[in-house]
Parts: sequence; C-alpha cells; structure tokens
Amino acid sequence: MGVGYWLIPESAHPAFDKAGHYFQILIHRIPVDPITYKVDVNAMRRAITQDTCMLVGSAPGFPHGVIDPIEEIAELGRKFGIPVHVDCCLGGFLLPFMDRADFPIEPFDFRLPGVTSISCDTHKYGFAAKGTSVIMYRNADYRAKQFFTQPDWSGGLYASPTFAVKKVNNNHYWAPELRLQKIPGIVVYGDPQVCVVAFGSDRFDIYRLSQGLSELPNGRGWVLNNLQFPAAVHLCVTDLHTAEGRAEAFIRDVASVAAELRDKPQLHSGGLAAIYGMSALIPDRSIVSRVARGFLDACYDTPDMSTTSTTESRGTNSPSNKKKS
Repeated sequence: MGVGYWLIPESAHPAFDKAGHYFQILIHRIPVDPITYKVDVNAMRRAITQDTCMLVGSAPGFPHGVIDPIEEIAELGRKFGIPVHVDCCLGGFLLPFMDRADFPIEPFDFRLPGVTSISCDTHKYGFAAKGTSVIMYRNADYRAKQFFTQPDWSGGLYASPTFAVKKVNNNHYWAPELRLQKIPGIVVYGDPQVCVVAFGSDRFDIYRLSQGLSELPNGRGWVLNNLQFPAAVHLCVTDLHTAEGRAEAFIRDVASVAAELRDKPQLHSGGLAAIYGMSALIPDRSIVSRVARGFLDACYDTPDMSTTSTTESRGTNSPSNKKKS
C-alpha cells in the first residue's frame, strides 16, 4: 500500500486539506452535481483504489447547506472495507432532532453500517465555547488510534487523547429559500434541508447584494458569508433569526437591495466584497494563497516593543521636545 488517499466532496471543509497536509495524506476531491450540489457517488466509486483509506460525506456541507448522499457513501465504504467519516460539524446539534420536528431526513449516522466516525462542532449549534468539537467512533478500536502516550518522559507519564490540546435551537426550518426563490434575479443553490441557505444571482453581482445588506441603515444590516465557484452567499440560520418577523424582514431587505441592483446590473461591489470577488477571477491560485498567508502574518505580527520603547524614550527626552523656558 502506498500513500493514503482520502476521497472527499468538492464542497467538503478545507480542514480535510489541512489534515492531509499535516499527516501527508493525499486528498482527492470528488465533483458535486451542478444542480443538487451533492457529491457524485458514481465518481467517488470510480476513484476508489487500494490506497483509499477514507471516504467523506457532509451533513450538511458548509457552502450550500446540502446533505451528501450518506447512505450511498456508507454502502461504498461497507462494500470495499473503507472507513466512512460523516462531517456533521455544522448539523450535529440539529439533524438528530429533525424527525421530531416533522422534517424527516435520510439516515446519516451510525444507523448505517458503513459509517465509522462522525464529527460534531459543539461551538456551533451546541452554543459552546469557540474551538470545541466532538468526534465519535463506531467502536473503541477506531478511537484508540488517536491516543498518544509517552511513558519514558522524565516529567512523568504523558498521555493525550487528541491531536489538539484543550482548546437545539428552535429554528422551525425558517424556510427562507422558499421566498428567496420568488425574488427576480435570486437563485437558490441545491436543496437546503437544515440550517444553511446559499444563493446567487443570474442578473447582478451577488457580492454587491451582500455588501448592500451589510450597509443597511439603522442597525438593520445582515452579515452573510461570501462563497465562490460559483459566486454566492449564504446565511447560517441561528436562534436570533427565529424571532417574530425576522424572516420576513430578511426577505424584504433582500428584495429591496436586489431590486436596486436589477436596475443597475453594472454596479459592482467595493471593499472586502470586491476583493473576494476579484480573488475568484485569479487563475493562479497560489497568488491567492500567498495573499491569504500575508493577511494571517499581519494578524499575528507584533511590534518589536524594545525598539518602540527606545524610540519613544529618545523622543520624550530629546531637547527638541522640551519646552523652552
């Protein structure tokens, strides 16, 4: 067996790429259907080799809020003896309760024999502290693989269960996509079944809509996530959005900004929205990656305090800064 491969949907979270980079596992992204935005299971089946060590499905995926065909992926895993991971980070505190709320969904969890692990972010709809998450395994044998021990350290026995150290709301489905689809120029992507609604436009710059919604006066602004490939935005529904009249207000504001943009389709976005839109047009993605790394460098950069203190000290004590008597 050579280098291990993970087969993941094109829409799967980049955390899988990050993990592959850390652990030297190759990532093969499988295309999604251009209409449903669900991963193409037939393409995933064709991509399986003797080096495939994990199949992944999202429930739901972050970009479009669409649930991949987990049953079919799990059956692939069972048939070929490959572990199947369900990324339920976004929906983990919603999906288990959908049936009770009369929104039935297909099985996505350990009810399917092929599913071997499920991840669930407590810091999302579990409303826990940012950065906390849960991973669940079908059995203890899988879980044991993530444990690390160092019994010979002079500081004592070291044992860690995870790679990182310490580190449901009533949305009654909200269903804004049903009304969004009636707004001219707005296109809803896929079939959002849980908590994320992604939409774009066939008439105007969708990033301009996002910017316009964020700039509404009197504190009425809406903050949406910008997406790419295709250009789109999405709203992640939370408990705040379920207040009386909030859904209607969102639809009304989207319709208002969209009407303005339909009259001026040539109007393009500015600020961060413009930067996001332009980045999607750059064919050399390494340039975009370098810019993103530069942004992170700037965020975490700290000034040389010793130099700053010395400069300030010299400036304070210099004769030119003293008042003339």
